Amino acid sequence: MTRKKILGSHVKRLLSGVSDHGRKHLTEVETDLVQTGFLLEEAIEKLSSNFMAIHAAVSAQQATIDALLAGAAVTPQQAASLTAMQGEVGGYVNAAITSMQFQDMTSQLIDRTLKRVTGLREFLGTLSSHGAEMLPESDNEEIVALLGKVSMALAIQSLELRSVLRKAVSQQHLESGDIELF
Repeated sequence: MTRKKILGSHVKRLLSGVSDHGRKHLTEVETDLVQTGFLLEEAIEKLSSNFMAIHAAVSAQQATIDALLAGAAVTPQQAASLTAMQGEVGGYVNAAITSMQFQDMTSQLIDRTLKRVTGLREFLGTLSSHGAEMLPESDNEEIVALLGKVSMALAIQSLELRSVLRKAVSQQHLESGDIELF
């Protein structure tokens, strides 16, 4: 193989590797952002539902309390209703708290996304710093050696980044049990 073909082969492999690694990490960033959006949407929907249910239960309790304050006699049905509403409100509050704990999972996703972006920035910085080592008067052997060094450094960085980032996002110790998503 001629020197030109060897050099071309190394450049092609390096550029292909940079493109592949960058595309994979950006795809993961996109996936994490979509998952974060879904989590937030679901949490907001559940929070809204539970807060509306709390409002309805408290309004019903207030109506009974207003009647009592106006001097009405408490019927056994009203007493039972007040006791039941107290449990309902507690259940709605617990459900709202569980919904708010989705914030922890979205936080994990955002943190993971930021690590990916930082890793990709470092990945590209490695390419830039090694590229600065190449001089216009470098001969083919020096260029091939440098390209091999850059390719190896980028492959190692990509593997390190992948190993640091967990695939699953989880929330533990919720009232409703452990949750693991994605």
